[in-house]
Formats: sequence, structure tokens, C-alpha cells
Amino acid sequence: MGDLRSYLNSLRHRNVAVIGAGVSNTPLINILLSAGIRTTVCDKRSSAEIGEDAVRFENCGAKLKLGDEYLNDLTEDIIFRTPGLMPDNPFLQAAVAQGAVLTSEMEVFFKLCPCKTIAITGSDGKTTTTSIIAELLKNEGKTVHKGGNIGTPLLSKADDIKAEDIAVIELSSFQLITMQKSPNTAVVTNLSPNHLDIHNGMDEYINAKCNIFLHQKQSDRAVFNLDNETTRKFAENAPAEDILFFSRLNKPENGIFLEDGKIFESVNGRTTEIMQALDIILPGVHNIENFMAAFAAVSGIVSHNTMRKTAKSFQGVEHRLEFVRELRGVRYYNDSIASGPSRTIAGIKAFTEPEYSRQGSAKSSNLILIAGGKDKGISFDELGEVIAERVKTLVLTGKTADLIRAAVEAAPGYRCPGENSTGTPEILQCNDFTEAVHLASQVAESGDIVLLSPACTSFDRFKNFEERGNVFKDIICNMK
Repeated sequence: MGDLRSYLNSLRHRNVAVIGAGVSNTPLINILLSAGIRTTVCDKRSSAEIGEDAVRFENCGAKLKLGDEYLNDLTEDIIFRTPGLMPDNPFLQAAVAQGAVLTSEMEVFFKLCPCKTIAITGSDGKTTTTSIIAELLKNEGKTVHKGGNIGTPLLSKADDIKAEDIAVIELSSFQLITMQKSPNTAVVTNLSPNHLDIHNGMDEYINAKCNIFLHQKQSDRAVFNLDNETTRKFAENAPAEDILFFSRLNKPENGIFLEDGKIFESVNGRTTEIMQALDIILPGVHNIENFMAAFAAVSGIVSHNTMRKTAKSFQGVEHRLEFVRELRGVRYYNDSIASGPSRTIAGIKAFTEPEYSRQGSAKSSNLILIAGGKDKGISFDELGEVIAERVKTLVLTGKTADLIRAAVEAAPGYRCPGENSTGTPEILQCNDFTEAVHLASQVAESGDIVLLSPACTSFDRFKNFEERGNVFKDIICNMK
């Protein structure tokens, strides 16, 4: 593709800094160095911590600026920001004030992408909805390029993308906060407080999410959750004329909705049945919402028949209510992605609301929850109420264990321990993660479900939620 080559050629006489040598930026560093561009790699980690990549970058001509002072003296002409570093960082602001251009791998990809784009954001359900959309399009015979926040950088693959392909992209608030170009189809799954330990309040978080649709054209499409108060209002400011809603609770004039256990499509008020909700094999009503959002995104591109077949076969995404194994009649599920209370609430309800789940649901007396981790500055009050009403045993670990415990014990549905009984739900607490998993297994009886759904980030003990989920699965799979 000529556009990528032209862009790289435009950088040949410029100095470029890439901040962060992790998964999202390593392919970017590779293509910059391959094009002979003067590149400085900035990372808080040491060369030993980065590993072989650091040696390879240096051998290919990169200048490495590592350690605690990796952001000092940013004098490069163009700075690629890693998504985890906010643009209001004083070092970045100082560089911009001196004339540097601040950008990101994803922003450049959107400028150069030759094909139609569908992008998904939201507080919960982004990855699953992104994966469903990609699967729907593939099953319809389209060539799909899936990436973004889902873990696959796309800029380095731009040469392989053809005009008739479709790029399906998950976008986080950290990626969106500086975006000035929106996708052809924007999907917002929902919005609730999240990442408030990093964002400067809820308004900044919401405003970042709005960039997914604010720069659209009239000919584009925007898909919003009608049941979420914040996303419902987004339609008022969306420049796209093709606005579709999805809803479990209401019937939109245009969009996808649930009624009497069936999923329908509405076009100018005329409805057509797509499928039975129970045919979706993923557990939980939140996954029905994910499918409805996906159906709206591909409406007119993917047939209802393909929608049905995909819903009946899609097994889900790793670390998202992922079935691990059944041992002595106890089923174990890995929901390590649940780094906020709203995700854990959805996970709990997936196994305690049987109406729309083919997986078989636990009664409130059969669910054992493992939770706790690093605090994101979000209230646990609502989660405490749901746990008190629906969980048999709560096993807490991590830095937020005391906060979650306090929220459960303050909930109206919590029953305090009596003279000869424990509280309801029973709350167990331990410092070690492995010990917590074994403790949950020890108290589980045949017919129970053990669910890892932490409601917190993993950063108190693990480098990311994937590592946490993999450790959980290893523990469970190694149990005799």
C-alpha cells in the first residue's frame, strides 16, 4: 500500500520517539527501524527487563532511553505515545510546547487504513463484541483484520489490507482520548465508571469515549446502547445519520432488541425476528447485549442466517467467563478480564439468572466468587449488594479485599454471623492468590460454580489480567 510507504518516507528526515516498547508499539518500532528512520525507544523498564527486543532494537540502530528518566528531554519531532501514558503528562506537554507532534500507532493507522472500519468501545464487552463482529463478517465471507486494544497492532499490517476488506478495531479510552478520526461504524457497548484511577474524573473518561463517533461523516453509522443513560444521549451529538440502537428493555425504531426471549431487528418500526436468545451459547444476559450490538453493527452486511449460525457456534474469548474444567462436580470459570465491579456483577448474574443462558445457572446458594486486586477508584457498593444476594461464599484476596468485604457487610441483603453460624454469604480472606483459589476449591461442593471475577485490576500481583487468568487456569488444571 502506497500510503504507508509515503508516510514512512515523510519521516526520513525527522527524529521519532516511541514511548513504550510493549506489545502495541514493538511492531511500530520494527517498521520505523526497517525504513531507516532515526528512532528513540523510551521505556521505564531496563534493557534486561525488556529482554531480547532491547538488544535487537539497538542493533538495528535505535537509541534506547530506559529507566526512571525515560521521559526526560523529549526533543524528537514526532512522539508516538503508548496508550497507557496520558497526553497531559508534563513531559509530553513540554515536548508539544516545543513543537513536537504527539500521535499514536492507532491514530496513524486510522489515517492510512484503506478499507472500511468498524470500531468498538465501552466500559464492558468491548473485546467480546469486537470478536463477535469479526466472526460474523468472516462467516459472511469477508476478509477481516481484527486488532487495536484487543492486542494486535494494525499499522504494521497496513500493506496487507485491501480496499474491499474490513478492519474491526477495539478502542480503549486511552487510545480514543487523542483520536481525531472516527471509524465508518462506531459501536459503544455501555458506559459506567472505569479507569478513574488514571482519568481526571468521569467527564474526561466519557469525553474520550465520544471520539469514537464525534468525527464521523453523515454517511457513517453509529450504534448505541439504548438501555444505558449515558450512551443513549450520545445519539444527540452524533453526526452520522445512520444511528442504530440495541436494547433488552425497549423497542427502538431502528436497531436490534430483545422481546419475549427473541432477538428482533427493527427498520423504521418494521420488525423481523432474527433468533431465539437461548440459542446464544455464551452465558449471561450481557452476552445477549454483546450479540445485539454486533448484529446492529453488521446490519445490511451480514445475513440473519449467518447471525444465527455464529451465535450458535461462537465459544467466546479467553479470560471472559471462560469454562476451565469440571472437577468432582464443581465447574470452574475464568473471568479474569473483570477488572471493574460492573463486569463482575455481569459475571455473577450470568450464573444466577437462568432465563437467557444455555449453560445452566447456579442458584444463589451455589456460586463461589473469588475477587480482589488493585483498586481503580470505583465504588464497590453495588457489587456488595449483588454479592450479598447471589453468592454462597466470597473468597477475597489482594489489596481491595477489605474494601469489598466492607461493601458486602454493609449491603441490605447481608446476614451477619450469629452465635452458631457464619455470615451469609460466608466471607473468607487470604493474602496469597494461589491460596485463595485452593480455598475456594476446598469449600466447593458438587453442583457449585467457582468463578474468578476479581472486580479489580491485576496490577497488585500480576503484569496483566491475562497472566492472572492463566495462573488461575494452571492451578485448576493441576488439581488432582
